[in-house]
Amino acid sequence: MENSIQTAFTKLLGCQYPIIAGPMFLVSNELLVSEVSNAGAIGATPSLNWRKSEEFDAALGVIRSKTAKPFGVNLIVNKVNPRVDQDLQVCVKHKVPLVITSLGNPKRVIQAVHGYGGKVFCDVVDLNYALKVQDLGCDGVIAVSSGAGGHAGPISPMVLIPYLKSKLKIPIVAAGGIATGRQILAALVLGADAVQIGTRFIASNEANASTEYKNAVLNSKPEEIVLTKKISGTPASVINTDFIKKQGLELNFLEDFLIKHPSTKKLVKTLRVLLGQNLLENAAHKTTWKTVWSAGQGVGLIHDVLPAAEIVKRLVKEYWEAKNEI
Repeated sequence: MENSIQTAFTKLLGCQYPIIAGPMFLVSNELLVSEVSNAGAIGATPSLNWRKSEEFDAALGVIRSKTAKPFGVNLIVNKVNPRVDQDLQVCVKHKVPLVITSLGNPKRVIQAVHGYGGKVFCDVVDLNYALKVQDLGCDGVIAVSSGAGGHAGPISPMVLIPYLKSKLKIPIVAAGGIATGRQILAALVLGADAVQIGTRFIASNEANASTEYKNAVLNSKPEEIVLTKKISGTPASVINTDFIKKQGLELNFLEDFLIKHPSTKKLVKTLRVLLGQNLLENAAHKTTWKTVWSAGQGVGLIHDVLPAAEIVKRLVKEYWEAKNEI
């Protein structure tokens, strides 16, 4: 197996492989992040996986103690996240090498992170927002396409990646349905500089997920991944469990009206996110009939639970095998 996969992304971040273990709500933890980073990729976690900024601060201290390699933190930067400024200061304190922003305007994050030499990549689902964050000075974008877990984009990666590549001057990370090294090669051929892989790392020893959740990832099919608005008000990919089927995928008439009305939008969206997070937390860690398991279409390509470092090693091996076939 070749020693590294060099791209503009690996040169920018100083890592061995152009792979981010996607920051997953509740699932990513200190051990998963550090193990992935130590294996040569980029481990990442949402700041909101800890209930308070002080706990997030302590968690970054643990990650720093376990790895000297680059790692990442995801910050939600819109008004739904009341902790964004506190968590940003924690990132500055620990000089987090990669900050990934989701939703909202990332301007203050870019300024703060660039102040200590860190890099900022922004989640995007279309060209319009990608151009905006490029103009704000971000270092790259994460192209979230259809097939992704969590808040998936609407555009096929076969289109989104080369489309963004033709219009942007900054590195592009492909996200959505990627679970094998062969797909990493395909993404790079399409014009990506790296990939973000989430669901494959749910099925890792280190992931903060129940055995039932991990088994659901192993046993689900791509056809069983559905988009529901019941988690946050916007479409999110989940496994179509009996609870999801009973609950339905769309907001009811009143919720839909209130979430769109200017005077109630913020409050209702915040309440919906809090309710959705509670469902996800209970399902991720407990046995409950209210089963809400976030996952992407890559479930169909995942067949075993492995140590995170072994997953990285296998992805790289598969990449080189596929490349050497060409």
